[in-house]
Amino acid sequence: MGQAPIPPTPSGTKLTGKTVIVTGGNAGLGLEAARQFLVLGVSRLILGCRSVSRGEAAASALRGSPEVVKTNPDAIIQVFELDLDDYNSGLQFAARVKREVKELDVLLNNGGIAIMSYQKSKNGHERTMQVNCYTYVLICLELLPLLRSTAAIRGSPTRITFVGSATQISQNTLAKHPVADGRNVLDHFDDRAYYNRFCRYADSKLAVSALTRRLSTLAPSEVVVNNLCPGLVQTGLDKNLPLVLRGIMGLVRKTMARTVDEGARTLIYATVVAGAETSGKFMQNNRIDPGAAFLNTPEGDEFVDRLWRDVVDEVATVDPSLQEYVGE
Repeated sequence: MGQAPIPPTPSGTKLTGKTVIVTGGNAGLGLEAARQFLVLGVSRLILGCRSVSRGEAAASALRGSPEVVKTNPDAIIQVFELDLDDYNSGLQFAARVKREVKELDVLLNNGGIAIMSYQKSKNGHERTMQVNCYTYVLICLELLPLLRSTAAIRGSPTRITFVGSATQISQNTLAKHPVADGRNVLDHFDDRAYYNRFCRYADSKLAVSALTRRLSTLAPSEVVVNNLCPGLVQTGLDKNLPLVLRGIMGLVRKTMARTVDEGARTLIYATVVAGAETSGKFMQNNRIDPGAAFLNTPEGDEFVDRLWRDVVDEVATVDPSLQEYVGE
């Protein structure tokens, strides 16, 4: 038993002169993906981290990595503060990027949470949805002009990649408990009556897939927007599970999970190797996958439209200029 092997990143893949942002880049898959980006020659790497001190420790570790020292010792590695729990932090993060970064080739939306209790974000929304979905829409829309202008300079598309999950396929609640007609989608997810601690992570990743579909339509020839599941990986994602479940998942990961190196290669594939045909799509094992069946129905199409409208309406209260994307 196991997962399909992930091949090495194709030889000859180079990122010289490129700028990459990795959110949640101070640990786990994000940190390893950051290391692999550096080995591929990225000229500037920005880690978006909630804790600047942990981010700086990660940056120091990356600078000291033997492969990085050997292949890319002059790379610029920076840490920008980003708390996905808070729209204002997302706005400040994007403002700093726009202020200090002239070209942006890859935005890897890796940071996220998997918690087992109902919590509210700093903006008053259910926290998993805020962190894994809503603040990312704000950041993506704020940085879209920069990604588009960079694509024009390069003569090839830039990338927005979300780290998603196959849990969206079988564990989401939307097929059984759809959002009521006329109800704001964010209000639905904020409602404790529809909160299931075992399924909320999956719901957030289904929402990520839905948002990927709409984001990909904004600049289809300039920005490839895709979404991948790295598979079961030997990371610390289970730290917030109840003790018994943590023990079970620890055993499962020990016997079946990909190494962090292999899991991170799926992120590299989606952001660097995969072609434009993956835009708007969900991927597993480096291949396009249909994803959640619900999203491939008329009801799913309606959900995608409603989620997009309601989330963009929301982030436009933080930056009114984003209102232009509501009807896109």
